[in-house]
Amino acid sequence: MKKKILLVDDHQLFRDGIQNLLDQQLDLRVIGTAENGRRALEMVRMHSPDVVIMDVTMPHLNGIDATRRILEAYPDIKVIALSMHSHSRFVEEMLKAGAVGYLLKECAFEDLVRAIHEVLEGRMYLSPTITRVMVNDFLNPSQKDDVQGLAHLTSKEREILQLISEGYTNEDVAQSLHMSRRTVEKHRSRIMNKLGINNVAELVKFALREGLTKL
Repeated sequence: MKKKILLVDDHQLFRDGIQNLLDQQLDLRVIGTAENGRRALEMVRMHSPDVVIMDVTMPHLNGIDATRRILEAYPDIKVIALSMHSHSRFVEEMLKAGAVGYLLKECAFEDLVRAIHEVLEGRMYLSPTITRVMVNDFLNPSQKDDVQGLAHLTSKEREILQLISEGYTNEDVAQSLHMSRRTVEKHRSRIMNKLGINNVAELVKFALREGLTKL
């Protein structure tokens, strides 16, 4: 039986290209694609994939938080990050969220197929470039950025922070997350206090740096 793959990336041309290549594999089948983390959650509930290929920075809900929420509900699913980001901060956040693989988009297609087979066998797969980055950070801890802000935010606060940084108003966020505007305002104030940030511009810079959103 073919293993079911879900592709999550905000670029349709990229999704279409990977899908065409994966569908040529005898033991793999792409059962759907999603353009952001929120849509990925819906697709997971509908199709129960074996493996999710997940981008990291996407609108509405990023790959880190989407991975965390998917695996909280469906711990047997394997998530592989496929990203343009090689910074250890992104790798660490994806692995903490539960991803069992991390590759760069510049990798050969054969590496992606190998990663899928590895995680289906219960093993972790990091591309050689990512492995070098992580080893370098381990051997040179002084070079690593000391940014702890995200660790102090709850999942809901991260989600609200991403939407705010993407330009959504308090009313938009409230409607999207099915909560009152007053609740959103309380969360927003709490986020700023935790991060030591006083304005939206700084929130946007923080969200961009941490991979919660992108320009």
